[in-house]
Amino acid sequence: MFSEKTVLRIPGPTPVPPEVTRAMTHTMIGHRSADFSNLLSSVENKLRPLFGTRGSVAVIAGTGTGGLEAAIANLVHPGDGVLSVTTGNFGDRFADIAKRAGAELHTLAYEWGTAAQPQDIDQFLTAHPHVKVILVTHCETSTGVLNDVEAIAKVVRQHDAYLVVDAVSSLVGAKLLMDEWNVDLVVTGSQKALALPPGLALVGIGDRALARIKERPARTLYFDLVRYDKDLNDRTTPWTPPVSLVYGLEQSLAMIEAEGLENVQARHLLLRDMTRAAMRALGLPLLVVDDKYASPTVTTVSTPDFDADAFRKILKNDLHVSVAGGQKKLSGKIFRVGHMGYVDAADMLQCIAAIEIALYKMGRPVTLGAGIKAAEEVLVRA
Repeated sequence: MFSEKTVLRIPGPTPVPPEVTRAMTHTMIGHRSADFSNLLSSVENKLRPLFGTRGSVAVIAGTGTGGLEAAIANLVHPGDGVLSVTTGNFGDRFADIAKRAGAELHTLAYEWGTAAQPQDIDQFLTAHPHVKVILVTHCETSTGVLNDVEAIAKVVRQHDAYLVVDAVSSLVGAKLLMDEWNVDLVVTGSQKALALPPGLALVGIGDRALARIKERPARTLYFDLVRYDKDLNDRTTPWTPPVSLVYGLEQSLAMIEAEGLENVQARHLLLRDMTRAAMRALGLPLLVVDDKYASPTVTTVSTPDFDADAFRKILKNDLHVSVAGGQKKLSGKIFRVGHMGYVDAADMLQCIAAIEIALYKMGRPVTLGAGIKAAEEVLVRA
């Protein structure tokens, strides 16, 4: 009876609101029609405040990784000095994209679960003044670390370099002010805090980055951000867009606008604090110890003395709740709870209760209700 029932509490894809699902069933329209131009203009006007930019936001058919490749393919040419600041699996992926683009790649790697430190980046750029592009992941989804992009951007600008930010799992859920902080390119994806299905990459293009990109010949056709910027001024896209997803995006943006971006971000922080309090009450160590660096969109829980994947299997099979596992060297050692997008406090109480029961079924020494009580205390104090 419940073969298709799954409560998604993973860091993407995330639950899709029924309003968004309905919007995506809109009658198909021509992507070169006036109707689509009006739709795209509506979406673009709502996207800019989310990125905190006056510049263009390219709407690209693809996933977040495609958006990251677009950013690097435009800004980085073979031989360019690039620093990739890596705090987990997705930072490593960012570095891999730059390496494949022919960059002279340098990496500043941190232990998984710890955040990048601006002073380290400052020291590196002082010692390597030819490095002019820095890659940073805002929320490192594999570990739940939230890097301090504002502080990092200040350092990068002092060295007259360019900052590219992977905000795939942070945008909307965490504060990010592209223009005010002097961030040059910002990339996100549709299936995270925007609460859409996968399929859209969104790239915020700062004026300074666009000027640099225009100075050199384009090395990519599909991902040419100059073309996207030009076509947005004409209220169109270079290539065929996923029209249904753009209708869904318009509805998602309208819902965010109605709630208010600051309220959306406060909700994500509340869900984070509820989840972290619950895990601590259950005696489960958090991979990101310092709340300052804990992501508002995903919480990562260590399982030093039991198999995280066996726990996840019980949670999914017996209770229909799906949380994510660890990646690469953290495989089997952690589980990750997503709390972004179309998720509220009641959803997290359900998830925490299910986690308690799954732990109990594993024979863990857990006091049923301890996590729920701790989360409720955070909620009622909010």
